[in-house]
Amino acid sequence: MSRSTHESTGDTAAGHPERLLRAEQPEPLDELDYLLITALQTSPRAEWAQIGKVLGVDASTAARRWNRLTEAGHAWLSCYTVAVGPTVPIIAFIEVDCAAGALHEVAAEIADDPHLITIEHVTGARDLVLTAAFPDLAILARYVGFRLGRLPGVSATRSQTATAVHTEGSRWRLDRLDPDSQDLLAKDRGPVMPRRGLPAPDALDTRLYLLLSEDFRQPAARLAERLGVSPSTVRRRLDRMHRQDALIYRCEVARYLSGWPVSVTLWGIAPAGESSRIASQLIRMRETRLCASLTGPHNLMLTVWLRSAEDIGAFEARLADRFPELAVVDRAVALWQLKIAGHLLDPRGRHIRGVPVTFWEGTGAERAEDALLERLRVPR
Repeated sequence: MSRSTHESTGDTAAGHPERLLRAEQPEPLDELDYLLITALQTSPRAEWAQIGKVLGVDASTAARRWNRLTEAGHAWLSCYTVAVGPTVPIIAFIEVDCAAGALHEVAAEIADDPHLITIEHVTGARDLVLTAAFPDLAILARYVGFRLGRLPGVSATRSQTATAVHTEGSRWRLDRLDPDSQDLLAKDRGPVMPRRGLPAPDALDTRLYLLLSEDFRQPAARLAERLGVSPSTVRRRLDRMHRQDALIYRCEVARYLSGWPVSVTLWGIAPAGESSRIASQLIRMRETRLCASLTGPHNLMLTVWLRSAEDIGAFEARLADRFPELAVVDRAVALWQLKIAGHLLDPRGRHIRGVPVTFWEGTGAERAEDALLERLRVPR
């Protein structure tokens, strides 16, 4: 039956599964779109002229294509830092159990918490998995105990901290470009270094970072105008941030359009003496988005993007074949990645808006903690 016949008889998609299936198909991107996204993943700050040269188009075409993708929420850029201050920050993975019917209310309540890098609604033994950054363990304890644990609808939380983050999503690529084009774009980036961060950021550093989190491709002159300083000052500050590798730049694509629509997190146990060797090989696997060593009973966490749900078993079989000493003890499939790298997404993975990634202040939770400390000081 044709679409016009359906419409003339008042039929709805809900009554016709074939129409619903068609409606759920991804909006098409052409090859140039995918090449453009890969180019920006490879070198997020490259000039449009350089990107256009690699793609065989002019700079204005590349810029116009990118604007179209971002306006539709199909792709976006992000910039964040978790390496700020004199000490290395704590990266925590927090599992949240929610009361029946409360999951989305809890997610909406915490969506703007600035230190929550990622929020995922997942299958399995937990409802939400959060990735967060904290300046120290005391602030993590304050957040879990006095902010998260007291939210209506939260029935339980479990936390683990990363002893090492071996790789994260900024290093994942669509790989649509040929190796020569990738090398051309990446030649000025230098080797990947440990993120040292800014040991003593001042107010201007913070304001500059917040502007970069809005759009890190803004020219220095525009940033200087918004900050009320000279372009040379902005360039010096940016150079210092880049020397310290304090900024993480990412180009993301809506997962349902990526060709890798299934995100799976695996928790495993590796022998202590083998964990680093296994991680060094896991991060080379095409599917790997995140790999971290953890405290707690499961000492290795791996997040991968796969082509289909049917690939989950095959991927685990590959792991078992390559790493017989690694025991995968739990897994969760992402149903909705509500937040990735500080950006809120719809259920299909399309971009909604950004939330600058910064450390949480939590004045209300601090007051609650102070009240508890006063109670503890008084003998019972």
